[in-house]
Amino acid sequence: MNRLSDDQMAARLAQDIPDGAYVNLGIGLPNLVAAFVPKGREVMYQTENGLLGVGPSPAPGQEDPELIDASKKFVTTLPGASFFDHTDSFAMMRGGHLDIAVLGAYQVAENGDLANWATLDESFPPAVGGAMDLVAGVPQIFAIMRHTTREGSPKLLRRCSFPLTGAGVVTRVYTDLGVFAVTPEGFRVIDLAPGNSLGDVQSVTEARLIA
Repeated sequence: MNRLSDDQMAARLAQDIPDGAYVNLGIGLPNLVAAFVPKGREVMYQTENGLLGVGPSPAPGQEDPELIDASKKFVTTLPGASFFDHTDSFAMMRGGHLDIAVLGAYQVAENGDLANWATLDESFPPAVGGAMDLVAGVPQIFAIMRHTTREGSPKLLRRCSFPLTGAGVVTRVYTDLGVFAVTPEGFRVIDLAPGNSLGDVQSVTEARLIA
């Protein structure tokens, strides 16, 4: 099976962010999206710790220890960037002021249910962050994740088995095997990683895939 790299997944997702959008980037894979703004577009990325206008990661040796994102990774700022406290940041997230949120996920169900904060494994404490606020206030939720677990189990499911972050909130899923839109009939395939067939990807997907 051919799989996209993390950067290829992030770059593919960035293609679907329209000019002028305000976008929250979650922790992990979502952070990579900031490095990929298609030519000719202006996108303002927000991080919940209080920065609007997140730029790409700094070059080695150019890190500012006081300039980090929600996952404590070093970031840069774009022209026009602004800083604010958590109160204003969560007001943006819950108040409908962002267009898209890009979140990582443990599982996504074919009805758009999102599970990204706990796995029921008691050796790993839950870490919810602001994801529940984002799914409550942002109209489009893009999930970016690997298509299967490290053990090969599907992560695109008919129903999530982990606790839900939000019910019916995901609009699109970006994985290392393709891009999938959530529809009432199941996951509609938008595109697949080069060299893979629909049958190949369905074989590692529990949920229904629709051409």
